[in-house]
Amino acid sequence: MQEPTQDHLIGTTVDGRYTVRSRLARGGMSTVYLATDQRLERDVALKVLHPHLANDPIFLERLSREAKAAASLSHPHIVGVLDQGEDGHIAYLVMEYVKGHTLRDTLNEQGALPPRLALALIDPVIEGLAAAHRSGLIHRDVKPENVLIAEDGRIKVGDFGLARAISANTSTGALIGTVAYLAPELVLGQPADARSDIYSAGIMLYEMLTGKQPYAGDSPIQVAYQHVNAVVGRPSEAAPGLAGDLDELVQWCTAVDAENRPVDGAALLTELRHIRTTLTDEELDRKQASSRLPDSPAPTAAATALGGSGVRGVSGENPTEAIASTASPTEMITHQSNPTTIMAAGVPVRPQAAAVGPGNDLDVRQPGKRVLKRLERQESKDRARAAATPSRPLREGNPRRRGIIWTIVIVILATLAASAGWFFGMGPGSPGTVPDVKNKTVAEAQQLLRTAGFQSEPKDVFDDDILAGLAVGTEPESGTEVRKFQSITLFVSKGAQLFALPGLTGGTLEEAKIALNSAEMALGNVTHAFDEKVPAGVVISQDPAKGTEVRHGTPVSLVVSKGPQPIPVPDVRGLTQDAAVKAIQDAGLKAVIAPETVNDKTVPNGAVVSQTPANGTLVRGEAVTLTVSKGPKLVKVPSFIGKQADEAEKELKRLGFKVEVNKILGGFFGTVRDQNPVNAEIPEDSVVTLTVV
Repeated sequence: MQEPTQDHLIGTTVDGRYTVRSRLARGGMSTVYLATDQRLERDVALKVLHPHLANDPIFLERLSREAKAAASLSHPHIVGVLDQGEDGHIAYLVMEYVKGHTLRDTLNEQGALPPRLALALIDPVIEGLAAAHRSGLIHRDVKPENVLIAEDGRIKVGDFGLARAISANTSTGALIGTVAYLAPELVLGQPADARSDIYSAGIMLYEMLTGKQPYAGDSPIQVAYQHVNAVVGRPSEAAPGLAGDLDELVQWCTAVDAENRPVDGAALLTELRHIRTTLTDEELDRKQASSRLPDSPAPTAAATALGGSGVRGVSGENPTEAIASTASPTEMITHQSNPTTIMAAGVPVRPQAAAVGPGNDLDVRQPGKRVLKRLERQESKDRARAAATPSRPLREGNPRRRGIIWTIVIVILATLAASAGWFFGMGPGSPGTVPDVKNKTVAEAQQLLRTAGFQSEPKDVFDDDILAGLAVGTEPESGTEVRKFQSITLFVSKGAQLFALPGLTGGTLEEAKIALNSAEMALGNVTHAFDEKVPAGVVISQDPAKGTEVRHGTPVSLVVSKGPQPIPVPDVRGLTQDAAVKAIQDAGLKAVIAPETVNDKTVPNGAVVSQTPANGTLVRGEAVTLTVSKGPKLVKVPSFIGKQADEAEKELKRLGFKVEVNKILGGFFGTVRDQNPVNAEIPEDSVVTLTVV
């Protein structure tokens, strides 16, 4: 079915914040978009869940818990979970956007990888899993599609948290997408732990080394059956020439019984790095070529029992959910020790009876005929050689001489046998057990090895746990029984490898996180504090300081500015000018006196009439403007003597005075006989007394 060319979400803004720009990928559970976070102005990966999940409130609650747990992880090899939420019918996760490609793309393009490249690619994956396991988190869906390789070479593990929420919310059918990498205990419905991730990583390493997955089938249940009932084969069987250490590593990780696997990512990481240091350049750089037909996974007994031989996984846009069979279920695999027997789908048959799968261009009978002809020619040569060889010597020789010769031969053989017995029994060829020299000084370690009969060569290595100058271990490792003439490599610690911390002050918190991620350091505690000079959101200080040499993964604590501390504006209205200025300055603010004074009939001369601002908050050093009163306005009182009292009272009130009238003899005539004050300037709102007759 062809996909629509236009996605209705592209160009929209989710939750008022994330503007969807383009679609990156679509899977069975979600669609991933490239979006821009408008608030922080950065690109993010927006994972929008399909409606059947987004409409389930129980699932959304569980997803929220898992997203919070995943967001607590801050590690350079784990894709960060930045946000999670709902916008109407849309449920989404916001993750760090890693521009680049996936490990699946690399495998599709290159097939089997050289061991050096395979180990280099999986090392940061295991380091990220180790960090998650230390925090009590399990991935549950480790596979090449979830390993992201950035354009600058950074490698990150994605999709932490989502697999657990999905598997807890749905039936086992939801696990079909990861069946190729599914641990046996998950197939059986048992709880997952760190060792489940280790199993998936082991399957992934097998695929990286051989170019194919170890199990395949016509249906997911056939592949799941093999995870539980079969044993993952050695990678060297599918890609001859691989080192035995790689076989042991893969089979250790993929043990059916979880008790026989590395306990967690940290345990696997230690062994992985040890193997990388011990393999030769030839073993690391060997380009593998599969001994099987292209795109044909190694058959197993379980696959054959299910009728699923010669079937492989098919990846596409939704690689976690597509498993299909090839056109040829039966194919020739290899010759056995008997050249007349061929293995077809894991079952030995004679060349004349070998089956040919439908659609297969190879006739498995033809190699059998060629082998028989070659054998016939060889037999003919052998018969001719036997006929040309006399059954009796042409000359019998001297019996006594033959006896002397045989005596000499026997003495020589006895001497050689005695020498070999001494060499392999008590001499340099005798077996010895490599002693444990961990945490010993170099002199002590070499003495222990000499006492055990071994010669050693020191080799300096970085080690996070062993002090510099002390022995880390040996190769072969302690407890191994080897011949004493073999050289023992003594690994001596140079201490932890240290790296200078970048400077993080002066940038935003998001910029600091990116810098820590690039330096492969961890984010420690983040606290916030007021600062009068540093804007809000900018990093004030870091601990440890810039340039401090620390190990990778060291947490760095940051103090982020909340900006200047707000100061409440004091109310100084009614205070004298000097008292008001002092109160403003004591609060940490600046007092500014307005150049113009104003009359105010309620505020005395020299006191503050008003202030700007009158309330609210300011930051230290900001100004408060004060307006000072020059007291009430002075108004001249005209004389109203001899005038009618009503007219005088009306005019005085208009001028802003209060009027008090004293009537003599009842004020019969209504004429002002006297007033107080008269013809003088007095403050407005003062009382003028009129005497009326």
